[in-house]
Formats: sequence, structure tokens, C-alpha cells
Amino acid sequence: MRDGTSVTIRPIRPDDEPLMVKFHSTLSDLTVYMRYFCSLGLALRTAHERLVHICSSDYASEMVLVVEGKDPRTAERSIMAVGRVNRLKSDGEAEAALLVADPYQGLGLGTELLHRLLEIARKEGIRRVVAEMLRDNLAVQATFKKVGFQLCSIDQDLNEVHATLDL
Repeated sequence: MRDGTSVTIRPIRPDDEPLMVKFHSTLSDLTVYMRYFCSLGLALRTAHERLVHICSSDYASEMVLVVEGKDPRTAERSIMAVGRVNRLKSDGEAEAALLVADPYQGLGLGTELLHRLLEIARKEGIRRVVAEMLRDNLAVQATFKKVGFQLCSIDQDLNEVHATLDL
């Protein structure tokens, strides 16, 4: 990380479900709203059925990466960020999304995670990656711009920004 802390970026695994529950408990209401475009309660975000699906990613259609860290005092593992690239029905296109836990925002995790996801997308033959974000989510917009995405406003009424990167 930008502060020198070592982390591991790896594919999500089925045994990450308990860590994902803890991860979601660290998210502020604002962070949840900025990622999901609505308010989603902790119980819904951590429902077993939902997390089983997320943690058992189908690598043919999606790649989910997590940033894992360890508490230096207790050696307890935690998930600090999650990113995904999902293939879309249109040939050669995928959608990217990032979610960084509040305590770790602004430390470069989102940028590095997005770089890794784009590297995987290239290797998988994806030609274009898109993303949708709220107009007020300036931090995520900056992250996507930093790695080369072009941003444009979709519709003033929708309050959304569309990001595109040709690989």
C-alpha cells in the first residue's frame, strides 16, 4: 500500500465467506451507497446465499479479486478491498467494479486492484471494460481515470457516470 503495508491480492475463495462478512461490517452507509447506488443493509449484503455466489466465482464469466491484509498485532486476516470484472453478453466486453473498506480508502488499493483486474481481462481476450459509478463518487472516478478510462455523464437525471477503456 502507499503507506508501505504489505498486502496480498488474490482470487476470492469459497472459504472467504466469514472474512467477507467482516469486510462488509467495516463499510459505512456512504460507501455502500456509492458502490450499490442504493442503501443495502448489512444483513442483505452478508446473506449466506449472496456470499456463497460471490465467493464461488465462475472464472469463465467473472474474476473476483480480494486484497487481504494481516493485523500486525494479532496476525488475523482481513479483506480490505474487493474488485471484479464480469463478462457481458456483448462479445469482448466486461464490466469492472471496486469496493474498498473505509479504513483503507485513499491508500492506493483500488488503483492496484483495478490494474490487476485489467491485466486479467486482457489475458482473457476482453477488448473493452466498462463501469458505472455515481456522479458524486469522485474517488472512484479518479481511480478509473488514473488507469486510463474515459468518463462521460450518461444522463443528468440518472446521476451516473459511464467509464470505458479499450484494451
